[in-house]
Amino acid sequence: MIYTAYELIWLFFIYSFLGWCLEVVYAAAAQKAFVNRGLLNGILCPVYGFAMVFMLVFMDSLRGEWFYLFLGCMIVGTVTELLTGLALEQIFHLRLWDYSSKKFQAGGYICWSASLIWGLLGIVMMKFLNPLFLVIIRELPGLPGMILMICLLVIFAADTVTTTAALMKMKNQSQAFQDIAQGFHQASKSLQEFIIKIVHRRMYRAFPKLKKEESEEKRRELLCRKTIFAYGCSFHKVLWIFFLGSFLGDLTETVFCRITMGKWMSRSSVVYGPFSLIWGLGVAGATILLYRFRNREDRYIFLAGTLLGGAYEYICSVFTELAFGTIFWDYSGIPFNLGGRINLLYCFFWGIAALVWMKICYPRVSNWIEKVPKKAGICISYAILAFMFCNVMISGMALGRYSERLQGIPAEHGAARFIDERFPDKRMEQIYPNMKMAG
Repeated sequence: MIYTAYELIWLFFIYSFLGWCLEVVYAAAAQKAFVNRGLLNGILCPVYGFAMVFMLVFMDSLRGEWFYLFLGCMIVGTVTELLTGLALEQIFHLRLWDYSSKKFQAGGYICWSASLIWGLLGIVMMKFLNPLFLVIIRELPGLPGMILMICLLVIFAADTVTTTAALMKMKNQSQAFQDIAQGFHQASKSLQEFIIKIVHRRMYRAFPKLKKEESEEKRRELLCRKTIFAYGCSFHKVLWIFFLGSFLGDLTETVFCRITMGKWMSRSSVVYGPFSLIWGLGVAGATILLYRFRNREDRYIFLAGTLLGGAYEYICSVFTELAFGTIFWDYSGIPFNLGGRINLLYCFFWGIAALVWMKICYPRVSNWIEKVPKKAGICISYAILAFMFCNVMISGMALGRYSERLQGIPAEHGAARFIDERFPDKRMEQIYPNMKMAG
């Protein structure tokens, strides 16, 4: 089902409100009192709205497959919750939920029971609630419905801006509050502090290297962030990993096709250079999501890579079909496939790739990137960003014109005529040999 922007915005507000109601009821049952559980001041929980809209857009083709629909909704909801939790902590140093006390949790951001709830909510929403809401939305009078939606958007934007400003101010003042709280804490436990100081003094006299190592560790961390290029899981390192992953992914698929099909063919996602954006975004996303858990046991990383990789490939397939009307891969001939978009074997490949990447490749690649001089590395990063941005934009225009030409739509302006001259059908079919038009 293709949704209009008008319908998606209304559905976002509806599910954000229902999510807020669900959180309030849960808090009331647990604390025996009314608590506004939303991040915003209003009666909306945007994480529910965004998660449900993502499910509607990307999981609609699974409506007839109960198990796969449940699994897909579970993954989409879990990833949305994880990204929201990471963003809140990184930007505002704020944690609105913590699953650390639950079993099968990851960093306190997600857990197995919450993932199951996301899957069940997706089933209920896709099968029962959404058809009803669509009927109501489509019955709304045109102009009044649009005016009401615009008013809701303005209120939502104002609430978001004011809440963000308040959180940023709280973040800036948090150090002062922490200093005051620390002062009271030290005053109330002066005896304990006195004993600790005596013990520390004795330990430092007995082991003078201990104090030196503690201070040097903090100094080393600060120095590394100032002097080393792309230290930690920073923007520059993720960008370089995306670029490298795009190239190596294209190379891997090209060699794989040569071995299995006996011929060389382009596997690139863009018109300039051997770069597979699916692999690049997958490797960069896996690095961001699994960085904190890189020291966990192998089976956890393999399982996470299998599920996340399969969901990611499925979403990419749906997105390219909706955005460009084209199908870049079709696994219908491979056993255990799901609509030709993903198959079990390749999902295992994603799990193996995540395990090999996080355990073997990433430490070496990270060390190699951090050896680049800082000024040169920053310049190269911006060059990579500019090149890939232009490459993606031109590729999108070329794919759009290819689809229009097949429908007999002529070029109406200079840019379209330039694209037709530079990227005719023959060249596009060489770059994307497996591309098919969607029905």
